[in-house]
Amino acid sequence: MSPILLPAEFKYITAPLVSLGWVLLWQGILVGRARRRAGIAYPQLYAEQAECKANPAALKFNCTQRAHQNTLEFVPTVVLGTLITGLNHPLLATALSGTFSIGRVLYTYGYKTGDPAKRTPGAMISNAATIGLLLSATYTVFQLFQSV
Repeated sequence: MSPILLPAEFKYITAPLVSLGWVLLWQGILVGRARRRAGIAYPQLYAEQAECKANPAALKFNCTQRAHQNTLEFVPTVVLGTLITGLNHPLLATALSGTFSIGRVLYTYGYKTGDPAKRTPGAMISNAATIGLLLSATYTVFQLFQSV
């Protein structure tokens, strides 16, 4: 078996991966602020339905919390897809991973308004980037096995 050689452009995938860390940190800060405004005490994960009806800040907290949690659900797939795609197609991996982060920022801005429908543009962008990463990672794996 021959070694896997990293292309010179592989270094570029580090930028969107680090930007994803900053997006997650920013989302966490937003969740903390929304939690304080809503008066939701730890360890309660979400405001109850009755709290949301009585307090608009509680609904905004739930939406902000969900935006952060949903992003965390995508992170393993995005990171893995970025790393594997980057083995043969680092510029594509960089573009798709960066697009995911941008989509997540838009998703969060929309969702934290308390109107879940406003998350849709960001969701479409980040979901398209995730699908692109999965497809390109699958193709990269196929290429790696072809070279054996």
